[in-house]
Amino acid sequence: MSLIWLTLLLSAAHLAECVPEKQKRSALNQLTRTLLRKYDCGVRPVHNWTSPTVIYIDLILQSVLDVDGKTQSITTSIWYRQIWTDEFLVWDPEEFDGINEISLSSDAIWIPDVIVSEFVDEGKSLPIPYVYVNSSGSVKHHRPMQVVLACSLEMYAFPFDKQNCSLTFRSWLHSVKEIDLALWRSAEAVANDKREFMNDGEWELLSIPSSYWQIRQDDTDYAHVQFNVLIRRRPLLYVVGLLIPSVFLMLVDVTSFYLPLSSGTRIAFKISILLGYTLFRVNLTDELPATAVNTPLIGVFFAVCMALLMLSLIKSILVVKLLHHGEKEVRQMSMSACLLDKYGSAAPSFPESALTSIGTLDRINPSGDYEFEPSLEDLLSLNEIPEVPSGLEWLLQELVSLHQAFSQEDSESSAQAEWLALCSKLDCFLFRFYLLVLASYAATLLMLWASWSFA
Repeated sequence: MSLIWLTLLLSAAHLAECVPEKQKRSALNQLTRTLLRKYDCGVRPVHNWTSPTVIYIDLILQSVLDVDGKTQSITTSIWYRQIWTDEFLVWDPEEFDGINEISLSSDAIWIPDVIVSEFVDEGKSLPIPYVYVNSSGSVKHHRPMQVVLACSLEMYAFPFDKQNCSLTFRSWLHSVKEIDLALWRSAEAVANDKREFMNDGEWELLSIPSSYWQIRQDDTDYAHVQFNVLIRRRPLLYVVGLLIPSVFLMLVDVTSFYLPLSSGTRIAFKISILLGYTLFRVNLTDELPATAVNTPLIGVFFAVCMALLMLSLIKSILVVKLLHHGEKEVRQMSMSACLLDKYGSAAPSFPESALTSIGTLDRINPSGDYEFEPSLEDLLSLNEIPEVPSGLEWLLQELVSLHQAFSQEDSESSAQAEWLALCSKLDCFLFRFYLLVLASYAATLLMLWASWSFA
């Protein structure tokens, strides 16, 4: 009988070993269930409702993605951190296998309603559905954000501009008696933190000063924490692509004044420069910032350069017009044309000059000017019937006419030379005035851009 009982006991023990033991719930699962069993995410996590919940805020700027002057907005990529104490999420690590920190769903716990006042669009931010909670109740909410912020952009100094854009954090509904804000790090540490910023782009991070203040609305104080992002544009790309080609075209226009005044190539050359500058300006329209508030100084620079090229062309046209107008008038008023019309026929039908005689050759000045002083003998010869001159008299008449023609031609050439010299002096005066205006404008721009660049 005892043998039978012994056999049954051994069989029962064997069956008990074969039955799988029920698994115990993990410590992490137990801790999560314990913390969230009676948790209400709609209630501010404090035992004493009169004590405020302090939200510590920290910000790290990663990059500046876009600056839009037309919409007055800036797109940035930041790492945003919120830290606060949840008095309902506290446990003893020894009761849960030494667990000091766990991750919980952000939808399951209370999250402060802290917003950015300058917020325009969230951009392409990745959702982070979890927060970290330690055993003392400290909640860490870290997440990367790509935000589009409204910013008052000052584009007048482009491309040597600096921008100051702010990120102001505040609670949307709760006053400072319920939710207070504070900086997680010191203001000096935040201002000089550039370790995560992508510093190889168009913008250079200068500093991120931060401040805390309270604003009073409807007899209630609200806490604000503001981060001012100070950035400066790197102008090298725009100097090489926009300013230097414009300066080269202006220098070519200045050197075109050394072309001969009497040649027609100067005006054609200046028109070519003006057309080339217009094409250059149209192709680089997209490179300039579009702003509806004011015109950047570089836009004024291009407009003034275009106006100076137009002024240079008008000046050249005016001088060339005066030059050719003077030559025409000198020809019309010169006596050489009259002499050529009078003595230029090869077979005259009557004597070209009945006043020409041997005495007229004697009254020719040694200097070459012909002075006509009619004598009584010459006047009496007018009433006489002209006779066909002999060969010697005809030769003398031709010599006198040739002498007068050459004298008048010399005087005409002298008048033309004097007029050309006068036009050259006018051209030189206008050229110096053009250089003075151009140099003054260039010096003003250089001083302004230098002061903005090294400020």
